[in-house]
Amino acid sequence: MRIAVVDYGMGNLRSVSKALEHVAPEAQVLVSADPALIRTAERVVVPGQGALPECMRNLAANGAREAVLEALRDKPYLGICLGLQMLFEHGEEGDTPALGVLAGRVPRFAASGLKIPHMGWNEVLQDKPHPLWAGIRDRSRFYFVHSYYPAPADRSLDAATCIYGVPFTCAVARDNIFAVQFHPEKSQSAGLQLLSNFVRWRP
Repeated sequence: MRIAVVDYGMGNLRSVSKALEHVAPEAQVLVSADPALIRTAERVVVPGQGALPECMRNLAANGAREAVLEALRDKPYLGICLGLQMLFEHGEEGDTPALGVLAGRVPRFAASGLKIPHMGWNEVLQDKPHPLWAGIRDRSRFYFVHSYYPAPADRSLDAATCIYGVPFTCAVARDNIFAVQFHPEKSQSAGLQLLSNFVRWRP
């Protein structure tokens, strides 16, 4: 099995690839921006850490944008942090058009009294059953670091919710797509279980 970890010049690529290698030692985990490699991989992971405007610019500049869009149509896809946010239509950060695969936007936390970015461990409330939640108890804690969050127009996309001042969507699922705002590669046993579930997922 070949798993492509999409390299668009930012994000925690090494920790994601190492975590995938740990849960799937039989797989070939390739960190690359090469569109041909992304197209031939059986599974695609888009990690992220940083700013959405730069993310979208880099994804287009290195030629990976179209390959990622193709993967989103029919391959098991895992988006992490910016890999989730880029799926929506528009990001408030830098007034940025995103991929538009899912209807909705990515606003900034605005509730008064909140420390921004939201950083650290928080409970994740599973909104619906999904193969990627297998073996992970509801309200398990995952690690977050972000100032913006997904706001889907279609709430049936919601796979999990987190509360930080207000409830917000922290995971979405549709067909072959599963994407999370938290960082499973930094979330110890629960995060490794989610990555293991992704490697074995047959959507």
